[in-house]
Amino acid sequence: MIRGRTFIAAAFVVTAAAASVRAQTDVITITIEQAVSEALDHNLSLLAERFNIQVADAAILTASLKPNPVLTFNVMRPDRVLVDAGLAQYEEVARGDYVFERGDKRDRRVDQATLAKSVAELQLLNTTRSLVLDVESAFTDVQLAKLNLALARDNLTAFNNVVTINTERVRTGDLSQVELSRSRLAALQFQNDVRQQENKLQVARTHLSTLIGRGPNGSTLEVAGDLRKDAQPANYEALRAMALEARPDLRAARADQTRSVSDLKLQLANGKIDYTVSGEYHRMQGESISANSYGVYFSTPLPIFNRNQGEIARAQVQQQQLETRTRALETDVASEVANAYAEYEAAREIVDTIEGQMLTQAQDVRTTTEYSYRRGEASFVEFLDAVRAFNDTTQSYNQARADYARSLYTLDSIAGKVHP
Repeated sequence: MIRGRTFIAAAFVVTAAAASVRAQTDVITITIEQAVSEALDHNLSLLAERFNIQVADAAILTASLKPNPVLTFNVMRPDRVLVDAGLAQYEEVARGDYVFERGDKRDRRVDQATLAKSVAELQLLNTTRSLVLDVESAFTDVQLAKLNLALARDNLTAFNNVVTINTERVRTGDLSQVELSRSRLAALQFQNDVRQQENKLQVARTHLSTLIGRGPNGSTLEVAGDLRKDAQPANYEALRAMALEARPDLRAARADQTRSVSDLKLQLANGKIDYTVSGEYHRMQGESISANSYGVYFSTPLPIFNRNQGEIARAQVQQQQLETRTRALETDVASEVANAYAEYEAAREIVDTIEGQMLTQAQDVRTTTEYSYRRGEASFVEFLDAVRAFNDTTQSYNQARADYARSLYTLDSIAGKVHP
């Protein structure tokens, strides 16, 4: 019996140890560079977008193909009565037809398909740019949620200590029961805040895990590193020039505009008629004679009604449309740069203000008021107000730091930067 209990205890220890090891391995720590790299390799939306390049390659292959020759065989076997009467004969006909394209149609098709592929590549690059910004923003959300959770736990720890002290003071008759109830209620409020911050952190981690292609696999995704804060200020004119030059979506619009010019040339080429050249071998067998005949044929449509006028007009209008869209996108990009730079400057100023003027004062007020409250020189309301003021200031500081980090990532993305 003792041996059985020992075995059960040993099995419990092994199981607990295995669970501990599994809990440790379930925590995965990544940096922002690793997160972006994983997203580029495993994000399902981006992987689906990459198939557009293969589709474009197939379109180039299709455009480069020449028309197939047409081979026709014909055998005629009339009734023997007609052959004997000299009214018909046995015939075997072999004929080949081939269309000669004019206007360099094949080259025009290849040019347009090649330019369409370049547009697809730039669109993929722009999708990558957007994904990188989403990952960076999600990574920042996790960092912010961790900071707010640490603040909430710190507040909860402080009030739990106060509750412990107040419980002892009530026991010794140095404090009223109402004051103890107030401190316990405040501790419960901060406990609820901890739960809310834990939920926000879990949501942020799940979002980041989905973006990088991991999904909700049960592991805890831990982020490493501090919130981004560049030492050197950004230059507006340099960012604007870079955005107008390097933004993938703007480059794709310009490439699509070039493709429309190639499309117009293709439609003009399609308006030119093609020639069909045919050759024929004709074998004839009659009652008393057999002979062969040979023929060469040339055929071409008469361009009286259809000269591809509709497609030519469509390509001309589309060319003007894409040119207008490109100019509109250039204006939008310039506006995005201006707005993003304004948000960047505002976020940087808020961070500097809180760091230089508010954070230290709020910390000092909280520390002093807590000390005074424990000595009975300050009321609980004063202490609670000081804690809430410090909490609000610190949360504002965390939010400002996160907004500043996001503004830096946004400036990189607007300027056309794809990788961190």
